Amino acid sequence: MLAPFLIGMLLLEFIPAIAHLPLAFTSYNALESPDFIGLDNFRELIHDRVFWIAAGNSLLFIVVAVPLRIGGAMLLSLLLLERRRGTAFYRAAIYLPTVVPDIAWALAWLWILNPLYGPLNLTLAWLGLPSPALTIGEWPPRFAIIVVLAFQLGEGFVVCLAALSDMPRDLRDQAAVDGSTGRQTFWRITLPLLAPTLIVLLLRDVIVSLQSNFVPALIIGRNGGPNYATTYLPYYIYREAFSYLRFGYAAAMTWMMFLLTGLVLLLLYRVARSWRMGFSDAD
Repeated sequence: MLAPFLIGMLLLEFIPAIAHLPLAFTSYNALESPDFIGLDNFRELIHDRVFWIAAGNSLLFIVVAVPLRIGGAMLLSLLLLERRRGTAFYRAAIYLPTVVPDIAWALAWLWILNPLYGPLNLTLAWLGLPSPALTIGEWPPRFAIIVVLAFQLGEGFVVCLAALSDMPRDLRDQAAVDGSTGRQTFWRITLPLLAPTLIVLLLRDVIVSLQSNFVPALIIGRNGGPNYATTYLPYYIYREAFSYLRFGYAAAMTWMMFLLTGLVLLLLYRVARSWRMGFSDAD
């Protein structure tokens, strides 16, 4: 049953990733034959100011967006765990933004966040509240992109909901009988049992977050601006490859992004493992 998915990953992701590795050591514009230049692309990369700005923006996005998405998915799954009237509708509404195409989602939010005639600012003005210009300046668009992608937490919500449904209800019932409050039950029973699932979601969301901000940076950030404020690594790689036809340099940046992703995942795995062991020791 996994074969179609694995074959698709092999043909569309792993083989192209390995195939473009030699391009990282060439100067290639897709019009002429590749010219081998050794490590020149990586040397240029070290001194590329925009690349390091894009890397910093991507790391900042991960630090803010990943906890927001995972925390939101966990809290919503706890809220909608028990079946009540309307629960199915709310679950579907939470998952729906995940299946909306990225371009359509970004364009819809570009209209919502418009500082002049967007429904968000019109509503705030009608209520007599300040109307922020979330698509103008350097920091507001960064915040806007994080908010836009925070709504696409449906996959994590479904995983957390499944993990919570598989937990033995007897443990929570016994804790309630023993006089445990809801907060104590969450910290001492629910969260430790949910920790393995949260760790998997954490690692998965870091990988996704390093790539999912391309479309919002293009649409909401207006081509990664202003002053590279919303220039993330995927958009910068795209610009170098398809705007300036520097495919060799873009390939080198792609592999640096893979390396950065691996280092972040390794750090998070060590932190999450220590966190999980701390729960085990407390138990």
